Amino acid sequence: MKTQIKLYEKIKEVAEFFSKQLKFDKYENKLGRKLALKINETISLAVFKQKNNIATKRALHEIFKPNCSYKTLAVNLNRWAFLAAIVLILLMKINRNNSHAIKHIDSTDIPVCSFKNANSHKTMKGLAQFGRNSKGTFFGLKLHLITDLKRKILSIKFTGGNVDDRKVVIRLSEGLNGIFMADAGYVSKKLSSEFYREKKRVLLVKPRANMKKIMTEFEDKLYQTRMLIELNFRSLKMFYGLVASLPRSAGGYLANYIYSLLAYQII
Repeated sequence: MKTQIKLYEKIKEVAEFFSKQLKFDKYENKLGRKLALKINETISLAVFKQKNNIATKRALHEIFKPNCSYKTLAVNLNRWAFLAAIVLILLMKINRNNSHAIKHIDSTDIPVCSFKNANSHKTMKGLAQFGRNSKGTFFGLKLHLITDLKRKILSIKFTGGNVDDRKVVIRLSEGLNGIFMADAGYVSKKLSSEFYREKKRVLLVKPRANMKKIMTEFEDKLYQTRMLIELNFRSLKMFYGLVASLPRSAGGYLANYIYSLLAYQII
């Protein structure tokens, strides 16, 4: 418990810093009833929840017993997620300014419910789509990510599960330069040509098994570093609660994703 308290206090310090820098207090009511929890406290609790992979908001409320009802906490966690997204964007901007030349690009599936419940799932209807991965078919979203050799997150984008990874590369990589490593799912002469900027950036894609093109020894060594982005996905899913099926609104799902990514970057 002492370790958890120390972790929460550390998270709260960071949240307070960004709260002051970004002037979150301007979103608080100046007249009428004051917030039971300050914005930075709510964001701190949300980050703590994801950092400790706490399954539900109710469990978070029972652990901390904040000066508000469970319903108020749940509403505010979703309400202030957009401010957490601003902090996340700022952190990515800092990461971009100090990024390694070698970068990795990939996507991962984010199911919103079990496959057997896909046709009856209504909460994410219109946003979630059927998609396929190495494990089979899923119903949900995709998280497209660009990270560097230091595993810092540089760019993110959410799409439906059925979106081709190649379609988001140009927009996802806007403003970034370097050597980008990708798997065979990104094979496309047109994409590689559009992506290329002389002496600025290049997209190196691992050839498919049935292709005649052979990677050079240098390219092969670079490609071996791509497993680092898989570690990011693994950590986000296993330890930071990225995948969830309990939220009761689309806003709740999106808040969960934002807080998960923020928790992964903030401490």
